[in-house]
Amino acid sequence: MSIVHVPLRDRGYDIWIEPGLIGQAGSFVGRSGNFSRIALITDRTVSGLYGESVAESLREAGFQTHILTVPDGEDSKSYRELERLHTELIGAGMTRDGLIAALGGGVVGDLAGFTAATFLRGVPFIQIPTTLLAQVDSSVGGKTGINHPLGKNLVGSFHQPLMVLMDPETLKTLGRRDLWAGLAEVVKYGLIRDAGFFAFLEENLDALFRLSDETDVVRMLNTCCRIKAEVVGLDEREGGLRRILNFGHTLGHALEAATEYGYFRHGEAVVWGMRWAAWESHRQGLLAAPELERIDRLLGRLVVPPIPETVDASVLAEKTRLDKKQSARGLNLVLLERIGNTRTVRVTDLTDQIKGWLDHVRT
Repeated sequence: MSIVHVPLRDRGYDIWIEPGLIGQAGSFVGRSGNFSRIALITDRTVSGLYGESVAESLREAGFQTHILTVPDGEDSKSYRELERLHTELIGAGMTRDGLIAALGGGVVGDLAGFTAATFLRGVPFIQIPTTLLAQVDSSVGGKTGINHPLGKNLVGSFHQPLMVLMDPETLKTLGRRDLWAGLAEVVKYGLIRDAGFFAFLEENLDALFRLSDETDVVRMLNTCCRIKAEVVGLDEREGGLRRILNFGHTLGHALEAATEYGYFRHGEAVVWGMRWAAWESHRQGLLAAPELERIDRLLGRLVVPPIPETVDASVLAEKTRLDKKQSARGLNLVLLERIGNTRTVRVTDLTDQIKGWLDHVRT
């Protein structure tokens, strides 16, 4: 059993990482409180894989459990689904001494967490992430929310889970695209905080994609969660240090919005966002050429769709102006000084920088 603690004083919690853990959800929840009932929120695909087994584990532990299912995909992070879940919770008799459990990937975790944050002015919840991206990133740190037609994650709140239960066995059900997309966030941690971990990924990326060594997979999950827990513990609400976790996300989110959230997986867009941010770091004289080459070489091994030719720099620059890291004085852009170290700079318009990079990658 690998355990990572998120240090938030009286709201701190543990991340439990263990193969087979998903079948023990009831015993873990039983340790954290006596809840009147549990709403297990999941999507249709994950419900078919794990919904009943997790619900049965919770019921065997003595919890009255209801399964609430949402459609697969990013479209579920919407006002429509949020209202529907609130209505179902009311119908199920959920009260403040109940618990919401998020079972699924990043979409489910964000939506279920925001549902918990807003229902009855806040009820407790736990995360049971089943995708690589959710396990290494979105399930940890308390960010919850939904999308707005004008931008991704523009409506949300910070609402920390009581615990995170992480079972590496669930990764074996993922398709190739979801694994590559998750590995994008894995690489990000090495780039922003741990040069040694980046070197480990250079040596082991293909084996991690194949999930061929359970020990290395657990090491990967533990390292990513440890880094995120450290950052969140120092800056829960993104007043400064936590911004480094957005490395690659400025252009990544813009690419998702420009392609109407239907072309890229989140992690796929972040790959392109990190490649641009590394290129921009070098252009600004922060990142040495050999480091840029290492970064581009590793990110180039991640299999992601190309940027559509119809997407141009002006569209992407306009989308970055709606980024949640925007302030009245400009956008806080996370760049690299070297592998493992970042620098945040303030920018106003990125049209020329994005155009120069797009011309570079399209030649």
